[in-house]
Amino acid sequence: MTLVAGAGMSGLVAAARLRELGRPLKVREKGTRIGGSMLLSSCVIWRHREWSDFRAECPEGDERLQRLVYDRLDDAIDWLISLGAEPVWQETGNPRTVGKRFDPRALAETLGTNAGRIELGSDGSAADEPTILCTGGFGASPELVTRYVRPQAPLRLRANPWSEGDGLRRALAGGAALTSGMDEFYGRNMPDAPWDETQFVGLSQLYAKAARIFDDDGVEFFERGSVSWSETNVVQATARRPGARAYYLLDERALAEHVRERTVAELVAAAPAEAVVPLEDLPFPAPQGAVAAVRVIASITHTIGGIRVDERARVLAEDGSPLAGLWAAGVDAGGVSTGGYASGLAQALVLGLAAAEDAAL
Repeated sequence: MTLVAGAGMSGLVAAARLRELGRPLKVREKGTRIGGSMLLSSCVIWRHREWSDFRAECPEGDERLQRLVYDRLDDAIDWLISLGAEPVWQETGNPRTVGKRFDPRALAETLGTNAGRIELGSDGSAADEPTILCTGGFGASPELVTRYVRPQAPLRLRANPWSEGDGLRRALAGGAALTSGMDEFYGRNMPDAPWDETQFVGLSQLYAKAARIFDDDGVEFFERGSVSWSETNVVQATARRPGARAYYLLDERALAEHVRERTVAELVAAAPAEAVVPLEDLPFPAPQGAVAAVRVIASITHTIGGIRVDERARVLAEDGSPLAGLWAAGVDAGGVSTGGYASGLAQALVLGLAAAEDAAL
């Protein structure tokens, strides 16, 4: 009997694949619903179009795991479709990537049906039996985020509240090694105002390339030309500024720029009023040409560093040997996106399949 600890994307995939292979299993989910943080995402599952781009954008990542995701993702998406999942977009909308977008609730329902019975409100990460750890990393644990990520202030959570590092703690207790990049995370700069889980996607302030970025002390700490296409590096930098906050200062030209189908001006107009700061109220003199300011705060969606695994998703000890009866998938496993960012859902899908298939041997 294999236990799947967690019923987010990776856990549902692992459970559905184990069931498809005819293996006995049980699934325990700590939260009150299935789907994890995938349920709260835009649900685009993608890989870089070119292998060289993957390596260039995540240069410190584990090349073996990256190659696994790159080589296997297309077939893995086809597997989702074979289960009854229907894409709502056939392309990602980004010329640098390939993949498909799904409706997150429909995908969770399809995977849940194929996974079988799921025990909610039950943490399976500490069970003493063969276990696939799929608990979603440690982004919801202020204690672990402070220890490993080391932000200058607590990060707002842009994810489900149950990913508190249970898988990480279980693996470490069993002698697991950790990857590099434990201080890295994926998230978004969000308006410094109240928002809830229904607004995680819609209120992401994804126009750092158009802005001049200052901290509370008036230090311009990030150059526009250094902003990565995912803007993950901006969020990580913001987390290490006073209050984990920043100000996006925009001139008329910046407001006219487009982020996909909307202008920056439209994105600013849609931000909560509390986050749009009159220039005269800034805590530092506004730069010449600025006509608008938005105060943003760093938020964490999931961690990038984590448990070290091999291509079969087996948890590894410091000497590189696999720990018997223990696998990790999704962002419980680290080392895929280190140094940059790649799709967390792609990682969850591919490693969930790999873990189930190895556990079924």
